[in-house]
Amino acid sequence: MKVTRLLLLIAALLVAACSTSKLIPLTDDQVKANLKKHITALASEEFEGRETGMPGEMKAVDYVVKEFKSAGLKAKGEKGFIQPFKFTTGAAFGSSTQLIINNYIFKTDTDFYVLPHSSNGIVTNFITRVGYGIYDPKLSRNDYEGKLNIAKRIFVIQSGVPDGSNPHGKFGDWTDVRKKVEQAVLHGALAVIFINSDTAQSDPKADWKNHTSPMTIPVIFAKGKAAELLKDSVITNCTVGTDIIHIEKEGHNVIGYIDNKAPYTVVIGAHLDHLGYGDDGSLWRGAPAIHNGADDNASGTAALIELARYVKAAKLTNKNYLFIGFSGEEKGLLGSNYFAKHPTVELSKMSCMINMDMVGRLKPEEKTLLINGTGTSPMWKAWLDTIATGDMKLKTTESGVGPSDHTSFYLKDVPVLHFFSGTHNDYHKPSDDENLINYDGEMQIIALIKNLVRKVDAADKLAFTKTKDDNNEDAPKFKVTLGVVPDYAYDGEGMRIDGVTEGKPASHAGLLPGDVVLQLGEEKVADMMSYMKALSKFAKGQTTKVRFKRGGEMLEKDITF
Repeated sequence: MKVTRLLLLIAALLVAACSTSKLIPLTDDQVKANLKKHITALASEEFEGRETGMPGEMKAVDYVVKEFKSAGLKAKGEKGFIQPFKFTTGAAFGSSTQLIINNYIFKTDTDFYVLPHSSNGIVTNFITRVGYGIYDPKLSRNDYEGKLNIAKRIFVIQSGVPDGSNPHGKFGDWTDVRKKVEQAVLHGALAVIFINSDTAQSDPKADWKNHTSPMTIPVIFAKGKAAELLKDSVITNCTVGTDIIHIEKEGHNVIGYIDNKAPYTVVIGAHLDHLGYGDDGSLWRGAPAIHNGADDNASGTAALIELARYVKAAKLTNKNYLFIGFSGEEKGLLGSNYFAKHPTVELSKMSCMINMDMVGRLKPEEKTLLINGTGTSPMWKAWLDTIATGDMKLKTTESGVGPSDHTSFYLKDVPVLHFFSGTHNDYHKPSDDENLINYDGEMQIIALIKNLVRKVDAADKLAFTKTKDDNNEDAPKFKVTLGVVPDYAYDGEGMRIDGVTEGKPASHAGLLPGDVVLQLGEEKVADMMSYMKALSKFAKGQTTKVRFKRGGEMLEKDITF
């Protein structure tokens, strides 16, 4: 029996070796059939939209691992082919979460709830009612005026604004809960309880799915009987307690490697995740439905698999090749950001990074392929000009920054290219299905990338160039820009800078990657939302102060927009 088992094991190993070591280039028809097989599987209902941290993502991960093995790639993750990473997805509340007024104990959720701006803590003290909590000399309103010795108390603040839900009202900015809490902290509040006496105005939301950096004090919203007492009753004692337990999930990058013992490595990537049932980032307004993401980005993942098979079979050996299926892209480039900070191949040895995000819907009537990042190396434009593209037109932008995974590599001084076949009405909707994929168009894009990879393989390590215009057309529009790329995975207070654009205000002011912006003028910056709101306060030509933390040092500099 032992001999038989040994012979069977040897036979199995020989079959496995033959299946990977004797790969031959496939015909176009075979590649197209493979693309259809991959996209059909990844964009099927079974994969439930491949949301990061959910079972559907793991099915996609397992699929890509299997295909990487079939293509003869070596594992280059931290756990075989897989590189896991943690991310925050919500919150639960411990037993110390409480609200006690005049010795009456109120119930969590039923009578009050914790707001995402809250920190953990327990406070017992007197209350002070400060109206709507507005302090704005420009509007000649000070709800704190005449309230002496209010520091070190619990502030009760009305949510909303005095002129109601009027969208053109002068207090529009003060609908922001965080802004009111910031002002309360400046006036010495130990905790804040919000109430709402105007039923025409919405209660503040407890949205724990989107990360918000906490303030330094407990912050809750009271309703029902608790709110009635806090509005105008005599309060002899009050206790506010918040015990927030952040919920973490795990995402998974898939990393395969062709080790040619070469000095430099080419990275080829695509994100494998999507929106699940559509909670985060969906443009669908109907009932929750599976967002299959055939174009976004099963198309790029399929191309990644077939390019891995091509490079292995074509014996391109002057470079090593790292193939990465990123997760967490839809939640803010989480997977690529994590990899760039925990690389499994030395960053300084990377020649370039090629990213494919939505390459399955080349428009037959236009056939325009968008390529971003052509300014990140002097060679990109020269090479693209020499590659025949048939009836497919190329539209290029120089910027190395955009809403996809190549950005994480550009910020580490790696030349990048991002291939994108364009937007469509099915973007981030359940209707992004496999039957809408333009396979002939995707084949044209893959042919271009193959030509480009051959040129990269034959060349020396690509020189890196910083790009001056890092504006993205899909980004929110402001009157001014700081000229930085935020670190979207940063969980602390403020906005940490991942990249600084040359020639823009932050660069002129001397800000550096790693700096944490905490204040612009009078506007506090606690997270990405408050950063964007702070930017909206300024006009071109204005000069203000930027307050930021560099390491353990607090700094302040003038900045002109």
